[in-house]
Amino acid sequence: MTQPSSAGLPAIRRSDFPADFRWGCSTSSYQIEGAAAEGGRGESIWDRFCETPGHIRDGSSGARACDHYNRWPEDLDIARGLGVNAYRFSIAWPRIFPAGTGARCNETGLAFYDRLVDGMLERGLEPWSTLYHWDLPQALQDRGGWKQRETVDAFLAYTDVVTRRLGDRVKHWITHNEPWCTAFLGHHEGVHAPGQKDYRTALQVCHHLLLSHGRALPLIRGNVPGARAGITLSLHPILPASASAADSAAVSRHDGSRNRWFLDPLYGRGYPADVLELLGDLAPVVHHGDFEAIAAPADFLGVNYYFPEVVADAPGEGPIATRVVALPGTERTAFGWPVSPEGMVDLLLRIQRDWAPREVYLTENGSTYDDLVGPDGSIVDSERRSYLARHLQAARRALDQGVPLKGYFAWSLLDNFEWAEGYLRRFGLTYVDYASQRRTLKASGQWYAGFLAT
Repeated sequence: MTQPSSAGLPAIRRSDFPADFRWGCSTSSYQIEGAAAEGGRGESIWDRFCETPGHIRDGSSGARACDHYNRWPEDLDIARGLGVNAYRFSIAWPRIFPAGTGARCNETGLAFYDRLVDGMLERGLEPWSTLYHWDLPQALQDRGGWKQRETVDAFLAYTDVVTRRLGDRVKHWITHNEPWCTAFLGHHEGVHAPGQKDYRTALQVCHHLLLSHGRALPLIRGNVPGARAGITLSLHPILPASASAADSAAVSRHDGSRNRWFLDPLYGRGYPADVLELLGDLAPVVHHGDFEAIAAPADFLGVNYYFPEVVADAPGEGPIATRVVALPGTERTAFGWPVSPEGMVDLLLRIQRDWAPREVYLTENGSTYDDLVGPDGSIVDSERRSYLARHLQAARRALDQGVPLKGYFAWSLLDNFEWAEGYLRRFGLTYVDYASQRRTLKASGQWYAGFLAT
């Protein structure tokens, strides 16, 4: 197998980090499990969304994905071979409650996660479970989905069943993955399930997601002795497109809707007053006690970091009046996302300065490139390897400057179904041939394993 040169990579070693630092990989249920019609699983909003032509770039779906539902022992063996000590996965709500709610749950679905968690523990992998990674049961969407306050109660009932069943073995719980994406990509831009395009709805969905997080924390702790519970947000450092006063003001507005809209209520401040003023009557309906519930103290904050956003003033473009722009001459991934390890340091320092979470975990960080399989079957993804090494070096810099960073989870263990992109984008440290389901560790995965072995 072809081995790439290590020339030009930063000198970073596992021993540069604390001995109790958690090293892992992240995945999510709809992106890897497949088996959409197996084991009593119900329909999810992503199953329905993928059925409509034009929603997914290559016309695919997650119906088969990586067939992880049937191949999970092999995948966990790959994770163990990397040398990680933690594994972040998500639970498919439609596998537990095919109809979203009900007096009886799907025992077959719970038994699958029993086997999966036991498999992690047998391999020395600490389970990190995400309760909601976007695959809402379609039956709940048919009744209004996250726009309806009743879905908060349905989420709590689902959380109760899952944490009671797995809580004797799973101690780390993430309520939601990237509520911004659920709310705005799914309900304003319409590029994610359920494909709606209404700003007011997106804001109300966001409120109910945050409310369900806050109300779930005491439930999780009551069911799981020694539980550690938090939420994962997609956050970005925000930069101006120019030195103009208009673009500088746009940065503040964009930061308010992209970052502060989530962090402020989670840390007891309610929604930012400057953003509420811009929203006017679009603002979500908030009931008495909601903010107190949302601000329930979390044990950690999960941060998914991929890139900074560069914004320009854009009068007339929605209530925030900003536009994300691309600056020429910027290093980018195949997704078009700018590469900025220093942006990750800036973001983590800002989070610590302004909100001071007890602990921070990088719950996702990764990159997509156009991987080519060599004649010998190897995948020499030097760009992804460089991305990984440079961001680990940035994580070390953040630690040195006082950020309480406790772990790093690479996205992702496997190539997978990448939402609206279908199978056109590959984030994995492991290459998946979707026709044969053969897995091949890429050069980036080999580097990560070597790093973890030091």
